[in-house]
Amino acid sequence: MGNAPSRQGRFSTSSRAELLHIATFTLQSFKYPLYFLIKGRDLWDAAPSVDLDLPPVLSNHDFEVSEADGKITELTEKLEAAQKLIAELQDQKKPPPPFVKANIKKEPDQPKKERKKRPPSQNGVRRLEIEPTETLEKKPDKCPTCQNQLGGVSLSRKRQVIELPEPSPLRVTEYEIYKGWCSNCQEWHEAELDLSGQVMGQGRIGNGIASLVGYLREVLRLPVRLIQHYLRELHQLEISTGEIVELLHRLAEELKPECERLKKTCQESPLKYVDETTWREDGQNGYVWSVTSTDEAEPVRYYEYHQSREGQIARKLIGNRPEGATVSDFYAGYNDLGGVQQRCWVHLLRDLHKLKEDHPKNDEVRAWADAVRALYEKGQGLVKREKPPPTEEEREKLYTELQEEAKKLGLCYAKQKEHPCKRLAKRLLRHLDELFQFVKIPGLLADNNTAERSV
Repeated sequence: MGNAPSRQGRFSTSSRAELLHIATFTLQSFKYPLYFLIKGRDLWDAAPSVDLDLPPVLSNHDFEVSEADGKITELTEKLEAAQKLIAELQDQKKPPPPFVKANIKKEPDQPKKERKKRPPSQNGVRRLEIEPTETLEKKPDKCPTCQNQLGGVSLSRKRQVIELPEPSPLRVTEYEIYKGWCSNCQEWHEAELDLSGQVMGQGRIGNGIASLVGYLREVLRLPVRLIQHYLRELHQLEISTGEIVELLHRLAEELKPECERLKKTCQESPLKYVDETTWREDGQNGYVWSVTSTDEAEPVRYYEYHQSREGQIARKLIGNRPEGATVSDFYAGYNDLGGVQQRCWVHLLRDLHKLKEDHPKNDEVRAWADAVRALYEKGQGLVKREKPPPTEEEREKLYTELQEEAKKLGLCYAKQKEHPCKRLAKRLLRHLDELFQFVKIPGLLADNNTAERSV
């Protein structure tokens, strides 16, 4: 019976023992109990029953399967929870970007404000008229009703029509330069031709077109192809994009001395304002630095492009020995400019306002922020006084008072850890002599809006 065929005629006892040996080897080698369960179940059931001692691997099979089922159940629950959380996050509304301001909800019962009426003295005032380039008189001769001759003809009213002239056609001047033979020198001599005021170098494009191209490119920021299209459609000038680019390079080279003169004018100005902003050019991120002078004789705005925001650029921009006063924001790159310096109060007031918004229920913070703002308003009150205008002694006295009060406010919280006012209190102490120069120097503004509007 040991070697007799099984009840299904497929396996003997010895073959069943061999099958058991194979299964044991499979489990011990690959540690996949499911392999034996799936592939060997039919074969095992087909063999006759026999009492055998199962190896430890097979006896632990049920425990391993139950453990695997538990892990699968646990991972399934975690996956369902993660999918639910993802769905909730996708349904949530994304917050708007920082530069988008929220809509102001109007109160439904709020009455509309009355429209402000202009004073009676302004009634009948006409809009500003432009000096006419041409005047045409329209006088009536006969009555349009009865054809009777009209008398006492006088001016009744005026009407202006403003129009642009047609684009001027292209003007091409060809100079025919002749030469002559000198029998004494035995040389040919050409007629002298000086075109320094009409064209740059040996180019063919006149200074008028070059100035127009520079304006379209640098001021209106038009692409080169649009400049090419403009010249072709309005002035019938066919010019390649490469020639336009070369013309811009030549124009920049010709204007270098003038740029240096404007830079020097800004550096020597008694009042100047500096600022910087990000600028992307030719696919590269960088910064445009500006210096603005408010000199009444020649107000200047000077710009330079750099790929860095280092403070040494600002120092080179205003000169090693800056004259007059310089207004800037609180960026650390402006800390070592030298000379008299005024920091922008608009930036400081904005930070004070945010401080109060972040701590609306902290009376101590709100009181401190209001006290700092009161110093600014006190200084502006004297500066803007017209009758009588502030004297030099009054300016000096108030400057000293404001400095002392600002120092007291700074010392309140500059050394208190974790206090909301600590950062701005330290700023007051760090820039104590740069906050109230506008009180002492006539004409100096307390903000840097002049430079920021330039960039």
